[in-house]
Amino acid sequence: MAAFLQKLFKSRKAATTDNRKAPRSPEPVAPATAEPDHRELLREQQEQQLSGKPEQAELAILAIEGATAAIRLKAARELRDEQHLQQVQKNAKGRDKVVFQTVKQALQELREHEASKQATRQRIDELVRQAEDQARSEDTKLFEARLKVLQENWQQVDSAADATQTQRFLQAIHDCTGKLQQLEAAQIEEQRHRDQKQQRQDTLALLQQTLEQLKATGVASQPSEPSLDALQKTQENRWLEATRDTTVEKQEQKEYEQAMLSLRSLLAAVRRLNHSLPDIQAQLGETGTGAQPPGPEAAKSLLDEISWPKEYPAPESLQQLARHAGKPAKAPKPAEDRADQQQKLKTLTESLDKLEASLEAQLFKESRQLLKLCQQQFQELDERSRRPLRARMQLLSGQFRELSDWQGFATEPKQVALCEQMEYLADQHMEPEAKAERIRELQAEWRELGGSSDRTLWNRFKAASDIAYEPCKAYFEAKSDLKQVNLQQRETICNELALYLDQADWQNADWKAAERIHQTARQEWKAAWPVDFRNNRKVQKRFDDLLKRLEQPLDAERKKNEDAKQAIVDRALELVAHEPLQEAMEQAKALQTEWKQIGITRHREDRKLWQAFRKACDQIFARRDAQRSAQKSATEQADQHAREIMAGLSDLDTDHTEESLAEAKNTLQTLSDTALSKAMREQLHQLRRQLDAKVRIKRLEKKLDSWKNLINQRVATAVPSEQAPQSWQSLVNSDVAIPGRDLAIRAEILAGTESPEADQARRMEIQVQRLTDGMGSSEHQSAEQELEKLIAHWCLHPDDEGRNRENANRLAAALQASISRQ
Repeated sequence: MAAFLQKLFKSRKAATTDNRKAPRSPEPVAPATAEPDHRELLREQQEQQLSGKPEQAELAILAIEGATAAIRLKAARELRDEQHLQQVQKNAKGRDKVVFQTVKQALQELREHEASKQATRQRIDELVRQAEDQARSEDTKLFEARLKVLQENWQQVDSAADATQTQRFLQAIHDCTGKLQQLEAAQIEEQRHRDQKQQRQDTLALLQQTLEQLKATGVASQPSEPSLDALQKTQENRWLEATRDTTVEKQEQKEYEQAMLSLRSLLAAVRRLNHSLPDIQAQLGETGTGAQPPGPEAAKSLLDEISWPKEYPAPESLQQLARHAGKPAKAPKPAEDRADQQQKLKTLTESLDKLEASLEAQLFKESRQLLKLCQQQFQELDERSRRPLRARMQLLSGQFRELSDWQGFATEPKQVALCEQMEYLADQHMEPEAKAERIRELQAEWRELGGSSDRTLWNRFKAASDIAYEPCKAYFEAKSDLKQVNLQQRETICNELALYLDQADWQNADWKAAERIHQTARQEWKAAWPVDFRNNRKVQKRFDDLLKRLEQPLDAERKKNEDAKQAIVDRALELVAHEPLQEAMEQAKALQTEWKQIGITRHREDRKLWQAFRKACDQIFARRDAQRSAQKSATEQADQHAREIMAGLSDLDTDHTEESLAEAKNTLQTLSDTALSKAMREQLHQLRRQLDAKVRIKRLEKKLDSWKNLINQRVATAVPSEQAPQSWQSLVNSDVAIPGRDLAIRAEILAGTESPEADQARRMEIQVQRLTDGMGSSEHQSAEQELEKLIAHWCLHPDDEGRNRENANRLAAALQASISRQ
């Protein structure tokens, strides 16, 4: 009420001020140009403010309260601060769609930009952390490649990094570069040691191969002293270089010393043999002088002086000398018949043919196996049978040595690489299973290369394999203990499963619990792995038998439940064409509930049955969807028809006759009986309310014309009661007479129109009185009823000075204004 009184006093004060400035005219004219001038001035001020690069806060105010849409949009586009953008978005929502969308997009772009900057900062921090981690890491695998990737990635974000981040990254890269140089130096030094080791292995391999060949095939009539001497000197120098400033294993040094000792022993024997050749010839009577050769004692003395190593076949001259001395050169083999020697000779000949073909095809692995076979078969022959094939054996042995040299030249880099990989693997910390698997792979690759004739290279590979497998060995020992624990766990599972089966009551069983026990037993059995295969056989058989005992009742129950679900599927298929549809849907829902209550089934069969059941239910509810679709189509057609009719009726106004408005209402009533949508039905009701209001205004206008006539008639003379509406008398009987001036003021209050300046004080008194009467009264009348009551007082109360033409005009104008407000 206080606000209402304040508004009244404000209106009065404004009217008083205007009257002081200008005399009151009969027809007051509103200041029509005041508001446009003010808005134009405001627009110019805001445009000037925009052109002067205002602050973000000022732009936010302009974007919300700008005089024109262009000003608000321009201010919104220049906003950059997130807080002000959020403020403008909140205030523009529902008021200015363009500004709202512009600010929303600017906020999105701002957030995306901030997210991108945040991602870049995180990327920089991550690169700095990775560089520092690599500088501290002891993992040298792909060190240079990872360092290169770090530097390439840093170039992409270098410009966004601050000074501290750049300093940290560069320091880490510097440390990495120093570590890389140390790695390269260590690799060079390691390579030198590997090369020296390779040279030692090559030396040992050459010595052992030469000595083995001499032991297997012997030498010709006389060993070559210069070749053996050259071999000794070159390999001694080679060994000295290969052992300089490096560590040599004791076993490796021992092998070299033994091989070199055997070679020196042979070389010394060859020298003694060459020095004693004239004496041997004299003993054998080959001097050509015709002198009688010395006796056996002299021959024995000469053999002892030469002292030929027993592990090497003696030359032909020594063998003859030994026969002359009366003792064999070599212990004879067990006597064999001639036929057996012929068969072995034939077998050796065939093996030599195969060896020759394999050597021509350069098949190293096959040739090596065939050569070993031929050497074995050659040793099984007696001296007489060997003699024809000795030269061929030496020839093929030489060819194999050449092939071995070429094979070693081709495979040696690969074998060295395998050694390096195995040595690298030995230094790596890996899962034992994966490490052991990698060791097996490298060993398989070594075997595929045909092994190595270089004993040193093989020893290197073998030593690296042993070192690499050492942690795996401990793991597999622990795994062996784990196998025993798992075996015990499996025995426990069998015992518990057997106890459950012995106590189970299948007539009243909890089938879901039984199925869970079956699944759990299988899962726990699988989890108890690994186990020793040999010890697991008996336990596995027992477990399989127990599972079969458990599966038999479970399968029977599953089959029964599957039959029940199949029956539900059949009933659902019958409902596909069932009528009425609502009943079919209710029964389908009941079937779904019944389906859920059925117990265990096999997963695959249950899935098939469920798909069939789901398909039948989908067909049932598809019929409902089809009906809804038909209803939707009918609603759309009804809405379209209603739009067309309502479009023609929306132009009706109070200028039309009451009959045409009533006909339009009947048409709308007919449309309300069709399948309209909720929104269209609301529009229809709204249009009907508008037509009702127009009819009411039409009827009110008719009343207004008759009331104006009565008002004007009362100015000249009294209005007979029979000319006035019958209800008017009851309206004025209980009330005191109201002066005509007050009636005009009250009508102006009800119509919301202005009263003359002279009546402002009286109008205020009447308004206060109306408020007082209204708060104390429980009856509420409409403005139309109150106006009718005022007119009844005007026309039917006794005459007074207030029933004049001026007040009559004021009363009629108030009536007209109230009609215009309808």
